[in-house]
This record gives sequence, structure tokens and C-alpha cells, in this order.
Amino acid sequence: MSRQVSAVECLFLHERADDFAVVTERDGERLFQAVLELKSTNAGPRPARLRVKEGDDEDLRPPEEFVDIARRAERIRISEQTSKAARERLTSMLAGYQLEATAVRTCRRCANANRYSPLTSETAIQADNEEICLSCARKELDSELNYRSLRSGARNRLEELLLETGDLDRIINLLSGQLDPELTKFDEISATVDAIDPVPTDELEIHQQLQPKIAGQFDSLLPVQSLAVNNGALDGTDQLVVSATATGKTLIGELAGIDRVLRGEGKMLFLVPLVALANQKHEQFTERYGDIVDVTIRVGASRIRDSGAQFHPDADVIVGTYEGIDHALRTGKELGDIGTVVIDEVHTLGETDRGHRLDGLISRLKHHCERARGDTQWVYLSATVGNPRELAGSLEATLVEFEERPVPIERHVTFAEAREKSRIENKLVRRAFDTKSSKDFRGQTIIFTNSRRRCHSISRSLEYDSAPYHAGLDYKRRKTVERKFADQELAAVVTTAALAAGVDFPASQVIFDSLAMGIEWLSVQEFSQMLGRAGRPDFHDEGTVYLLVEPDGVYHNSMEMTEDEVAFKLLKGDMESVITRYDESSAIEETLANVVVGGTNAKRLNDRMIGDVPTKHALGKLLEYDFIDGISPTPLGEVICRHFLDPRRAFVMLDSIRQGDDPYELIGTVELLDE
Repeated sequence: MSRQVSAVECLFLHERADDFAVVTERDGERLFQAVLELKSTNAGPRPARLRVKEGDDEDLRPPEEFVDIARRAERIRISEQTSKAARERLTSMLAGYQLEATAVRTCRRCANANRYSPLTSETAIQADNEEICLSCARKELDSELNYRSLRSGARNRLEELLLETGDLDRIINLLSGQLDPELTKFDEISATVDAIDPVPTDELEIHQQLQPKIAGQFDSLLPVQSLAVNNGALDGTDQLVVSATATGKTLIGELAGIDRVLRGEGKMLFLVPLVALANQKHEQFTERYGDIVDVTIRVGASRIRDSGAQFHPDADVIVGTYEGIDHALRTGKELGDIGTVVIDEVHTLGETDRGHRLDGLISRLKHHCERARGDTQWVYLSATVGNPRELAGSLEATLVEFEERPVPIERHVTFAEAREKSRIENKLVRRAFDTKSSKDFRGQTIIFTNSRRRCHSISRSLEYDSAPYHAGLDYKRRKTVERKFADQELAAVVTTAALAAGVDFPASQVIFDSLAMGIEWLSVQEFSQMLGRAGRPDFHDEGTVYLLVEPDGVYHNSMEMTEDEVAFKLLKGDMESVITRYDESSAIEETLANVVVGGTNAKRLNDRMIGDVPTKHALGKLLEYDFIDGISPTPLGEVICRHFLDPRRAFVMLDSIRQGDDPYELIGTVELLDE
């Protein structure tokens, strides 16, 4: 014993029921633990028994060994949790041997477990109306996180908050959907405005019919618009414009395209990924420019019933979806003399399912334009590109990049079970709508979720007036929602993540009810674009974003990550590079479309695409599948191309038709292919 305790730094004593825990430490390591019993004598309290714990056993030692240990200790500490009477007994006992002790704040849970954990104002953690050490707080938090199946990203965040706040109860409450703003706030994206000399609109060298429409609306162009004009937007220069949501990118394409139309330099195509956005842009262009140019629309639905209704190929301005224009090319529709092509949301090139189709469309459309005139101007627009210089080089365009955030955005994270999310959303919507900005606008909210059904469910659960908004609503109903939101008659719209690119509401707050798009997690690009819709400089002083994260949540059994993991990946993630990747199926589909549109030029169309297309292999498969004969499409190939079918779906449908299967069974089989 004496050898073991020869250099005791600290002797710690803590009251138990009828005795005292004894712990000795050296260099922060526990040497041994024991139980001390006292007895009353005429000289005062004295050691009666010392039981040293050795594993699960106790070794009874002479009480004099405690005195020896105490005399060898550099300091003696008594826990403050020890009662006053018991502390006086210990102090009196030690004084009988000319020893002194100091009472210290310590972790009661550790002391009860025979551990010495002194506390200071910096290290104490509040928990259940007492102070405990960080180690005990972490264990309790870890137990709570295990119970809720929270993963690494959320764990790291909550441990950071525990250290910042020193309050375990507040952290546990956060897991129950509490909206403590100091805890939910993840970070703030500051407002930034680059020093760009604005271009006065009355100095723009544009057609005299367009000039009053622009100058009558703005005194000067916004910074990104000024940059684009200074870099040749009105001189026919191809451009990739990368700038945040609500910074005015669209007007760049409008200025270039409408000006060229009026100067007789070819019509304008304005292409977007979604029907809802095409309808919105068609209406806007008609309202703004309908008195000086003819505007028409071409969307993907027309490839099913290709009646040509509403679409006028001779119009000056064609607003279309990627698929709608691609269908026109694949079926040999005449698009006329195209002077300007504006492609909005060009970062779609990086999406797994749709990227290859936009890549192919750009190549086919360039082929069409070169045959018609050869000097078509291309303007590509995006809010989110991780590799802008590389992409601009691939598109052979001048990069116009403007990093501006007109108003600051606070980003918040809270945790909530699925059933709790509607309650939290209701509270956030009420709080925003009851607040007015310095510009006298109420706070309004966009809630993004992952399904149309969920849109309606959330909207019904909100106390203040709101409306669902998704591609399943008819055009008239969507326009009613847009008008009522603009007039501040709605506190919120609830929309699908899939429609994010088409939502153009001046909202102060964005809430993520889900971090999924259908059964796929959002990408960093998609997430950044969606949260960027919070806060407009003409309406709001700041934007607010809330992520309502379900611990261990998934929306499909194919999802490898959980929502709490995805949340912090998105918040901390770097913008992904826009890269178009090809598997065998997508390579075959795009090569077939290039054969249909380009004939003998198909290889050249493949070679100019951004992604790396294995042309030789794809052509071999097209011959094997009887989709082409030589370098010409077969009737089967033309049908498959016209309906945007990948080979797998095509063969499933063909086999089903040949076997005389029920049409409904065929539809079900095709729908289940992705499963």
C-alpha cells in the first residue's frame, strides 16, 4: 500500500449513505478507490475501517493506512455535495492528524461512482437542476442520441452546442423540436455586394422599341447584369452567367434575345427544365414584351399528344422546356432561324437522370442552329455551379460570375420526428407572418417537401392562410396561388422540392420539411438554390432558413444516408462540380437521338457533348438492338427516340406488347423498373 500511494497528488472524499468514498489520484489517473467508515472516540471522529476495492472484491485494510495515505497526499478535497454535518466530521477527523481539507465543487454523479471530477464555472454542465462534468453530460447526451439513432453529423453539432452552452437540458429539448434560436442557429450567410459600376439603362445600345421598356422600369442595371453587358452580352458573346437567386440573371438573356429579335437577327429560345417554370416565363414575357414580339410556348407534354396546340414555330420568342424543344428536334419540327438560345438552370447538366438529356439537347440544338445561320448567341444561367471556369470552357462561353447575397440569411437546424414537423412549421409560419420588415412587408414562407400529398397535408395543418403549389395543379390554380402570395394574402406556400426551380415567390423564410426530392436526397446545388429563395432585397431585411431534421429518417429503403447525416453534409458541403456522366443506357439514348437528328453527323454531335460518350460502343449496341440500320434510324429506333425511352424500358414494353399483356400491367411493370 505504502509503495502504491507514495506520490498521491490528491485525496478525494465524498459522503455516501453511512460512510465515505475515498479516491486517490496521481497525474489525473485514479490510483485506487476505497470506502472509509468513521467511529466516534473521546478525541473526536477517527477512521474505523478502510475497504479498498479491487475489481468486484473489497480488501479490508487497517484504518491506519488511511492516515498514511492522507499524510502523503499533496492536497485533500471534500465534495461540496457532502452534507455540512458529514463535512464537519471529516474536517475534525483530519484535524486530529494536523491535516487540512478544502471543499470543492465536483460532479455528484462521478463522486457517487467513486470518481473525482472537480468543476469550475467553465467546465460545469447544467443538467436536472444540478451541475455535472462534461464526461457525464456527454454520456447522457450519447445515450439520448443512440435512442434517437442520430448519426455523426448531428452528433458533432450537438456536442459543439453542449460545449458552447454548458446546458444539457437545452440540448435535449432541441431534440424535441424546441425552437431555441441560440441553439437552432447554425450560421449566417452575410450580405455581400461587390463594387460593380452600374450601367445606366438609358445608355444601353438596344433597339428603340426595347429601350423604353427597360429604362422605364430601371434607372440602372443590377451588378450581374452590368457585368454581363460589359462582357459582351449585347454584342453576341456566348456567356455562362453564375450568380445567386434573385440577382437578376434572367434579364440578361431577355436583353440579348429580344434585342436580336427586334434587329432581325433571329428568334429567341428561352429554355427551362420544368413545365411550371415555362408557363411562368411565357406569361411574363407575353406581359412585358407581347406588344413588340410574338411569344409562344413548347413544353414536354406536347410529345405525347403532338397536336401543335399553342405552339407557333414562327413566333419571335419560344419559351420551352428542355424536353419540349428536344422533342421538336427529334421529330423534325421546324424551329426556324434561331438568333439567341438562353438555357436557364444549366447546372441540370450535372444531374444523374436529366443531365445527359440536356447535354444532348445542347449539342443537337447547336447542330440545328449552325445549319440555319451559324452565329447564334448562347446564354447559360445558373445560381449554383461548383466548377464555373471548367464548365464555361466546355460550353465555349465567357464566364460572368458574380458572388452577391443581397440580404443576409440565417440558417437554422432543429430536430423533429415526422409527426412533430407540422406543429413546428405552423409556429414558424405564424411568427414570420406576424413580423413586418422595415420595407413594410410581412414575412412569408416557402415550405419545401418531397411529395404532392405532403404539400396538401402541411397546408391543411397551418393556421394562417396557405396553399399547396406543385406541378399537379392546373395552370389557373397555380396562377391564383402566385397572385395571392404576391398580394400578401397567403402566409405560406407548400411546394415540392422537385418544383424548386420553378418557384418564384418573394419569401422571407424557407423551411425544409424534407431534405429529399422524391426518393433521392437533395444535392448541394439543389439545396443552395432552394435556400437562396429566402429574402429579397426589395422586400426583406434578412432571410431565414429552417431545416426540420428527422433523426434517423429516410424516405425510401434505397437511401443509404439518414436525414440527420444529410443535413450537415448539405450545410457544410462544397458545391459539386457540374459534370455530365454517361452509363451505357444514357449513352445509347443520346447517340440514337443524335443519329435521328444529325444523321451522318452523329459522331460529331457526340464529340461536342460535355460528357464523355463512348460512341463506338453505343453505335454497336444500337445496331445490335435494331435501333439503327447503318447510320440511319430504323422505324423502331425513331419511335424509341421520339418517346425518350431508354433501352431497358423499350425492351420491357416490346416484350409485354408481343405477349399481349394487359396495358395496365405493362404500365405497372414500367413504373416499377426503378424499384
